[in-house]
Amino acid sequence: MTASQKRNLVTGGAGFVGSHLVDRLMEAGEDVICLDNYFTGRKANIARWIGHPTFELVRHDVTEPISLEVDRIWHLACPASPVHYQHNPIKTAKTSFLGTYNMLGLARRVGARLLMASTSEVYGDPEVHPQPESYRGSVNTHGIRACYDEGKRVAETLCFDYQRMHGTEIRIARIFNTYGPRMLADDGRVVSNFIVQALRGEPLTLYGEGSQTRSFCFVDDLVEGLIRLMNGEHSGPINIGNPGEFTIRQLAELVRERIDPSLDFTLLPLPQDDPLQRQPVITLAQQELGWEPTIPLRAGLERTIADFRCRLAA
Repeated sequence: MTASQKRNLVTGGAGFVGSHLVDRLMEAGEDVICLDNYFTGRKANIARWIGHPTFELVRHDVTEPISLEVDRIWHLACPASPVHYQHNPIKTAKTSFLGTYNMLGLARRVGARLLMASTSEVYGDPEVHPQPESYRGSVNTHGIRACYDEGKRVAETLCFDYQRMHGTEIRIARIFNTYGPRMLADDGRVVSNFIVQALRGEPLTLYGEGSQTRSFCFVDDLVEGLIRLMNGEHSGPINIGNPGEFTIRQLAELVRERIDPSLDFTLLPLPQDDPLQRQPVITLAQQELGWEPTIPLRAGLERTIADFRCRLAA
């Protein structure tokens, strides 16, 4: 490793977002340790790097401490889709709290900078729209989504307490809805749900009337934002997401027209605490990071659909 290379630890590195980040770091000539317990990560996502001299793969659960020598910690480990984080809500809360606690302890011991992947879910079902970083949120502390929402909120708290008490260098990214290649087919997220249903010739499921809104950021744009945040001087939190707002029905229609315009919709009741609106204010990211998304939803969907076609046909 040269003096300019960084030793990077990516927790959740075999997951959807983590594997794309690993790709960017490896392509930049960095030294990467990918840490994952494979709950939602897949070894296939990082298979191209196995055996590379600057890549190491470690099977480990972040709720248990680990000792490593690294310069930067990209802490992405946590199930991020409702299907997966509600599967074992106690484990999800432990991952957010203990996982972040352990990674902050590691960062403090070795003097590493830590970027924590927080979420737009800290805003809950927002009463302020769109959501700036200054908004403190409207979260149901005992609902079925609280294990994730409150878990990430306390993870942010831990980060800032470590910064205040120990001088630990932290970066907090509040990630909004992200999509792209390598999403799991069964993750319950709306983009993957619609694409998989359409490719299988099934009706597309809308909850309520599909009038709730989301803002969809392509994974390449997200990774660029994370890299700029890690390399920048602002601790955050900073919203990283695409401010383009679409209703869920609009998304369903875009997917349907690209795969099979004859498909019908199935209407089901809204899940508990499902946010009705989600749209980031990205002024801070534009000012502090010089970042904004560049890939429009239609272009990103084309690449995501092509990836799902390939994997479902295998």
